[in-house]
Amino acid sequence: MRQEEKQRALGIVPLFGMTSVHNAPPLTSKQKFRLMARTMIDPFTFVSAGITAGLGQATNSFSQYGQGATGFAKRYGAAFADNADSNFFSNFVYPSLFKQDPRYFRLGEGSVKKRVGTAIVQEFVARKDSGGHTISYSNILGALTAGSISNIYYPTEDRGFGLTMSRAATALGWGTLGDVLLEFWPDIDQKWFHKHSRQATNPPTGELSK
Repeated sequence: MRQEEKQRALGIVPLFGMTSVHNAPPLTSKQKFRLMARTMIDPFTFVSAGITAGLGQATNSFSQYGQGATGFAKRYGAAFADNADSNFFSNFVYPSLFKQDPRYFRLGEGSVKKRVGTAIVQEFVARKDSGGHTISYSNILGALTAGSISNIYYPTEDRGFGLTMSRAATALGWGTLGDVLLEFWPDIDQKWFHKHSRQATNPPTGELSK
C-alpha cells in the first residue's frame, strides 16, 4: 500500500487508489481511512479545486456566487467540498460499511476492448473484502450522498432532486473515465515518458560488446 501511495500520473496527479496486484489482500477500515485521508490532503486536491473554481468563474457557473474574489472563494469552497464529500463516502464510509474494496484493480493485459470493459464495470461492480464481487454501493451511494450534501452550499437555483441525480450521474461518468485512465496510464507512462530511461538501462547488444 505504501508503494501504491507513490503512484502519480506525470508526477503530479495521485493514483493512490490503483493496484496492479490481482490477488491483493483486502484493506482494513484503518487502511481505507488512510487511503481517503492521503488523497484528501494531497496538494493536487487543492490545485484541482482551484482549477474547477477558475473554470466556473470564467463560465459564470453558479451565477449566484457572483464574480471577483468572493465569487472565486465560494466556487473554490464548493469544488473542494464536492471532492471531500465524494472521497470521504466513496473511499471510506461506504467501503467500510459494506465491506468493499475502494481501489481500482488494474487488469494490465489483454485487448484494449477487454480492458476498457473492465474499467467501466469496476465503477459499478466492487470487489468484496470476503472475496467475490457485488454491486458497488460505495461508488453509487457515494455519488448520491455527495450530490445530496452539495444542496447545502450550492446556490438556491442549483439545488433540487433532479440536479442531485444529474450531479451523481456526472460523478459516476467521470469516475468511469478515471478508471479507464488508471487502467492504461502505466502503459502510456512506460511508452512515452520512460522510453529514454529504458534505452539508457538497456543499451543495444552492439554497445554491450564494445
